[in-house]
Amino acid sequence: MFAMKLTSILLGALLYPVASGCWFTWIALDLLETGTTEALIYAFAGTCAWLLITFGLAVHIIKTARPTAGGR
Repeated sequence: MFAMKLTSILLGALLYPVASGCWFTWIALDLLETGTTEALIYAFAGTCAWLLITFGLAVHIIKTARPTAGGR
């Protein structure tokens, strides 16, 4: 069980920064340089999705670290 948990933590710690870096340095910039309305909508939607994933990840980390926080 410990090995699976460690593997998932390390995988997340590797994939999230790599995916974020690819999005902001490669894909989003390419969409913005294209300049069409469709590409700008995709860039906006992708950035919104990235923000939602980041927020969800932060909430997950906080709830995992403090499972009784907020409970009455």
